Amino acid sequence: MMYFRSAFFLLLLVLCAACNNNESSTEGAKLLVYNAKIWTGKDCAGVQAGAAAGAGYCGTTMLVAADGTVKAVGNDTLDWTGKVNKKTVRLDANGQWIMPGFIEGHAHFSGLGSSLRNLNFLRSKTWEEIVGMVKERADATPAGDWISGRGWHQEKWDKPHDHSVGGYPVHDELSRLTAVNPVILRHASGHALYANAKAMELAGVNRETPDPRGGRIIRDGEGDPTGVFEERAMDLITDAYQNFVQTMTPESRKEEWLAGITAAQDECLRKGITSFQDAGTKFREIDWYRELDAADSLRLKLWVMLRHPHGEMAGHMDGLPHYGDRFTCAAIKTELDGALGSYGAWLIEPYFDNPGFTGQNTTLVETVDSIAQLAIANDMQLCVHAIGDRANRETLNVMERYLEDGADRRWRIEHSQHIDPADIPRYGELGVIASMQGIHCTSDALFAETRLGTERARTGAYPWRALLDAGAVVTNGTDAPVEDVDPIESYYASVTRKRADGKATFFPEQKMTREEGLHSYTAACAFAAFEDDKKGQLRPGLAADFVILSNNLLSCPESDILKTEVIATYVDGSEAYRQSPGK
Repeated sequence: MMYFRSAFFLLLLVLCAACNNNESSTEGAKLLVYNAKIWTGKDCAGVQAGAAAGAGYCGTTMLVAADGTVKAVGNDTLDWTGKVNKKTVRLDANGQWIMPGFIEGHAHFSGLGSSLRNLNFLRSKTWEEIVGMVKERADATPAGDWISGRGWHQEKWDKPHDHSVGGYPVHDELSRLTAVNPVILRHASGHALYANAKAMELAGVNRETPDPRGGRIIRDGEGDPTGVFEERAMDLITDAYQNFVQTMTPESRKEEWLAGITAAQDECLRKGITSFQDAGTKFREIDWYRELDAADSLRLKLWVMLRHPHGEMAGHMDGLPHYGDRFTCAAIKTELDGALGSYGAWLIEPYFDNPGFTGQNTTLVETVDSIAQLAIANDMQLCVHAIGDRANRETLNVMERYLEDGADRRWRIEHSQHIDPADIPRYGELGVIASMQGIHCTSDALFAETRLGTERARTGAYPWRALLDAGAVVTNGTDAPVEDVDPIESYYASVTRKRADGKATFFPEQKMTREEGLHSYTAACAFAAFEDDKKGQLRPGLAADFVILSNNLLSCPESDILKTEVIATYVDGSEAYRQSPGK
């Protein structure tokens, strides 16, 4: 039966091509995809009448216009005569499943690029393993040059280290093996870091150095720094590191940045990501992204949030918002707290495993309010990092002041991880978007209940089901390089609440359905960036950004989700990645 249908359709293609040999390439279709199982988006919107309906797909054929937008989706028996010509590319999908390209809803693009080029500890299981990796790099690094890495997480190691304070190993062994190189190793969350003795020396940090507001220097029983710096205290080390970076020529700094951007684009397209929402970009990077866009060097679509202190943005917003071909900057990012793993999330009640401590309020509420006013004045979206329930409540309070008029501002709370149940309905009522990351739930499952206690974890931690039932828009992503940028892993976490290694399942009653999970990674993200009129679904008039997968994510067995491979990724109807033959 499949052979008959394919043969019939190939005959139809030949006839169509013969009928249209004289048709100009601008009038005909750019691409014709056939013999596919196409999921166009939630509820199969925009599929032509008569399309084949099946488990987890809406149609079998898609026509892409010359401008890279979807022209039509239907089935193999629909008449395409007059819509294709000899220049139309024919793509036989071999019965594979196609869906809209994944939209990474919250991550850090240049940070991802850097992590792909520097030391990466996301898979490291012990402190000894990390120290060994750093020593190996130090042995090949000139004296005085900094060594940088990211991705360690003390709660995810196979065993605690013998010489630790507050769960963090002391820097002594690291410092002994890297005596002539300053070392900076960022926590996976980005809300803490390790520094060796050389780095602390250059930063002028010693036992007399006070904790800055909104941050903490971890100290041993004698009061000496252990090498760990949380939240705002990180600035002490990063400022010293930036002094080193400034010794590089501007050309060298830009060249290194561009190398990271190239690596990030390759990684995203390889994993089926066609659009990327960056959660914190500097003015300098915005200029560089504009250059890349103007030179047609962006292979995927980039939407970014400007992030600077209020004083550096106010009065310097000329040229924003910016809407380019594949680069957009139309949002402002700020934050109210830190991360749960480093005790930086700002809580209403103290940490269950750290009595008397409620986390870090890293930016004054009044300052966030001022940034909200700046966003309104410049017609940009407001995006606020809030992880703890106190941070989420305070953010909602600020947003409510400016959303009472019912304006469609689509303001976002980035992460929305731990919410007091009383505040969950406010998302839907105010139209505030819960910009969440599915993989954080299962990644944090090993320690979240310990930090929050069972009741808070059960009722308000990563509460996707409760938010969706309350009418909120929930988006998805990975927060890369905090986690691997792989959307398949984050999707699996969203629809199962299970860790991939089988070590934990985190309150599965809060999971999404399969279709909700895909919607959160496609159309919901487009909506959250005011781009739902451009992308996120495979329906007429929207961008033909799509991915071909080895499994139907809506109907395959749960155990097969993580086995799913990206066969190909298309942006605006053009192939941007294809799996190597024989893989």
